[in-house]
Amino acid sequence: MAKSNASGTGGTPATASLTASDVPFTLHRYEHDSTVTDFGAEAARKLDVAAERIFKTLVVDAGGQLAVAVIPVNSRMQLSAVASALGVKRVRLADPAVAQRKTGYVVGGISPLGQKSPLPTVIDESCLEHPTVFVSGGRRGLDIEIDPAALLALTRGKAAQLTSS
Repeated sequence: MAKSNASGTGGTPATASLTASDVPFTLHRYEHDSTVTDFGAEAARKLDVAAERIFKTLVVDAGGQLAVAVIPVNSRMQLSAVASALGVKRVRLADPAVAQRKTGYVVGGISPLGQKSPLPTVIDESCLEHPTVFVSGGRRGLDIEIDPAALLALTRGKAAQLTSS
């Protein structure tokens, strides 16, 4: 995978952080349909990539602290599994306005990379089954293809089973 240049048009805090880290990645752009709210399914369809390789970033409230769970777009998050991976009793989805304010990204474009305030991160262990995975590049219609081990390292994330089979 060649390193993409994130400068110029299309640059986001996520792509800037990747460029600064010197980690190889590839940007994938597509035209986002403003009527679509299932952002992950749209990315899989428009990029012609298997849904299990496209990961969505969900901000959760872990007892007053925010954290990030990154899961395949074709899976459902198990709140109890995310809580266990984060070492807390329970989690719930964070209020979208709070998630946007804390990460600096809009819903549907929240990236696990380059957040305004980096949050503790857990990533579904299924990411390790793929040579590369796709995560939001920091805006709707922009995805980053990256090695899952690099994603874990850059987010200081932990791999764990976060979804139901």
